[in-house]
Amino acid sequence: MMPEPSYYQQLFLRRIKREKQLIVLWRTAVFLLFLLIWECSARYGLIDSFIFSSPSLIWKSFMEMCRDLSIFSHLGITVTETLISFFIVVILGAGLAVLLWCFPRLAQVTEPYLVILNSLPKSALAPLLIVWLGANERTIIVSGVSVAIFGSVLNLYAGFQNTDPDKLKLIETLGGGKKEKFQKIILPSSLPLLLSVMKVNIGLCLVGVIIGEFIGARQGLGYLIIYSSQTFKLTWVLMSITLLCIIALILYGILGLIERYVTK
Repeated sequence: MMPEPSYYQQLFLRRIKREKQLIVLWRTAVFLLFLLIWECSARYGLIDSFIFSSPSLIWKSFMEMCRDLSIFSHLGITVTETLISFFIVVILGAGLAVLLWCFPRLAQVTEPYLVILNSLPKSALAPLLIVWLGANERTIIVSGVSVAIFGSVLNLYAGFQNTDPDKLKLIETLGGGKKEKFQKIILPSSLPLLLSVMKVNIGLCLVGVIIGEFIGARQGLGYLIIYSSQTFKLTWVLMSITLLCIIALILYGILGLIERYVTK
């Protein structure tokens, strides 16, 4: 059995817990204060509610779209496209990073191209993808993948390269090859990096999907933002942006729970 923590350890743990609770309290207070100032400014004419809307107008629009169920189709399509893009990025990114690690000469040849493609503004690729692949969900998923895949490969490959060389030499001394190095050393030591890259990629995939929906979609939150801005329904625009923030927060939180479970 594990020994019970001492008195001073308990004081330390309670202090850490209080600190976390205080941070959550301050975060909530700042958010509520922001909403209060926004709402009061709109109601008392300090800002134009037609342009800046207000929390109450956003909530009213959301409930109206919930009653006719139209918002759920937009939400479902955007979340589905984001998740598909994310899983493709995770599998393809990890696979390509392993391939580059296995073949160092291939990595040396392709690294500058990956750097260029990673730094290229992906919004510039979206119109080309629409022309090449058509205005459909497949194109939007490819747009989501294109935003995250190159950075994912570069980060994972760099993590593989930074593995402790002494441990790799130990595997060689014991007669192991690349397979044993990867299974025994590379993969376990790179697991925190992989989880961290996944947390970044989920947000990037959402950004890429929205870029694709801006240009070639008929449903989804990206399409709703473009349609609302063109028809001057700015409350819908802010509502869609708010929903995107909530989606990103939920997906990031789920990956954070997975990371906490795996690292235990």
